[in-house]
Amino acid sequence: MNLQQPFARSLVTVRTWPFFIDMGVALCALAAFFVVVSTGVYWLGRPVPVVPISNSIGALPLYAFYSIVRMTIAYLLSLAFAITYGYLAAYNPRIEPWMVAALDILQSIPVLSFLPPVVLAMVALIPGHQLGIELGVILLIFTGQVWNLAFSFYTSLKTIPREMIEASRIYRYSAWQRFWQLEMPYAAIGLVWNSIVSVAGGWFALIACEMGPIGTHYFIQLPGLGSYLQTSSAAGDIRAMVAGFAAIILIVVATDQLIWRPLIAWSDKFKFEQVESADRVKSPVLELLRKSKLFSTLPGHVAHRIEEPIYHRLAQTRECRVVRPLDAGPSGKNSITLWVLAAALAIAVIWAAVQALFMLSTITWPDLRLLFEGAAATFLRVNAALLISAAWTIPVGVAIGFNPKIARVVQPLAQVMASIPATAFFPILLIGLVSIGGGLGIGSIALMLLGTQWYILFNVIAGAMSIPSDLREVATLYRFTRWQRWTRLILPGIFPYLITGMVTASGGAWNASVFAEYSHLKDRTLETIGLGAQIDAATESGRFPMLLLATIMISLMVITMNRLVWRRLYRLAETRFKLEG
Repeated sequence: MNLQQPFARSLVTVRTWPFFIDMGVALCALAAFFVVVSTGVYWLGRPVPVVPISNSIGALPLYAFYSIVRMTIAYLLSLAFAITYGYLAAYNPRIEPWMVAALDILQSIPVLSFLPPVVLAMVALIPGHQLGIELGVILLIFTGQVWNLAFSFYTSLKTIPREMIEASRIYRYSAWQRFWQLEMPYAAIGLVWNSIVSVAGGWFALIACEMGPIGTHYFIQLPGLGSYLQTSSAAGDIRAMVAGFAAIILIVVATDQLIWRPLIAWSDKFKFEQVESADRVKSPVLELLRKSKLFSTLPGHVAHRIEEPIYHRLAQTRECRVVRPLDAGPSGKNSITLWVLAAALAIAVIWAAVQALFMLSTITWPDLRLLFEGAAATFLRVNAALLISAAWTIPVGVAIGFNPKIARVVQPLAQVMASIPATAFFPILLIGLVSIGGGLGIGSIALMLLGTQWYILFNVIAGAMSIPSDLREVATLYRFTRWQRWTRLILPGIFPYLITGMVTASGGAWNASVFAEYSHLKDRTLETIGLGAQIDAATESGRFPMLLLATIMISLMVITMNRLVWRRLYRLAETRFKLEG
């Protein structure tokens, strides 16, 4: 009797536990439906660009709700755009150089450069509703999230092993099958890890965009954690600042445990290796979801009903009936469409250039000299922050990616630290700088590090985790020295990911320059010479010619670095350091 009691208890647990998990999944679906309805009611209401912000701690839950909704929508838009953009850039050689160059430029332009035109355009497109203002802010958050995701997906597509592409053609995969069964699985690890940094970049943009001036005649102030932190910082309310900071940390920790850790554990199955690794990433939340009958069967059943008709129709196409050689060049059937698009783009660029010249004619020589001095100063700070970040993130990222014991302790902490927006740290660091009598000359580099280091760290971790276990075992079997392991295994293995991290970190540093070189604290304005300070000051004063010229100068410096450094390193990653059998 005593032996049967534990067995009966375990049997009841096995039968009832999935039911409670299914109930939890259903409740989450109802909560998501409530969020959609309540958000829709608010956004379709009368536009209110300036909402009074309370410093009360009791207002934090509602503000957190609004900020999370904006962040979620912006991330979903970023993911869709990154996959589409990366796919087009990787498989269209004619436009690939232009798309990569555009990506380099856009990810380096500070978010405040987008702020006036994007918000004003959305308000004009959707007048009479709060939706226009909200979409403007969401698109600005999108600009803080999307670029490193696009770089990650593009790099993954360019480094898919040749034999895997050959296998997909031998088995006559359609483009749809190749996308879902080869390209997306191969890019999954990089996308997941870059999503963590993207959300951190989204928080960075959120705090800048929920509250701020747009010239001298327009001001937005929306309910959210960003406006709460800015209001409490301007008022010097330390209690409110700590409460807002704690709310962000709480959201970040919950996101890490409920979303990122399950996704990391799920994406580990897409690791490219011939021998199964003995060390697997685990997530309690993912294990619970796998026990849910509703969650494990319904998505697969729905996907099967949708995919089968698509696969059946695609099987009749010429692409699936004829095996094209791997080295065959792209077909020219879309050349006319490409030429039409190129002509339309050229006309739009010429028109925009003419308008820009009229606007820039008001710039004076003293303004131009100030911008050149600022460009040199910010360029040196950006590259100093980049080198300092790489110096510690490469060894730490490899250690986390290779050692499961270290990863279990350090990885969650690193994810939480990376997901906390750098702009949330800025008021605290500024108070420390002021208290010790320092300024932003050298301190701005420390502030830039908060916007750069995580891009490199998480790309290096993803690269280290993607190195096949059998290659690591071969290095151990042949008794590689530490130097040989680094030069023949680790650095070549992480090289494509490292270049992606360095490029996106550079963009993060340029974005951080706006806050690192110009900040308000109580009744004081702290600033140092730099393009970031000029952009911030021009945005506040409504000097759009100065804002445009500063943005153009950033673009020119980014194009130069792309031509001389990053494009060559990307080519090296696609050829010499491509993982192939």
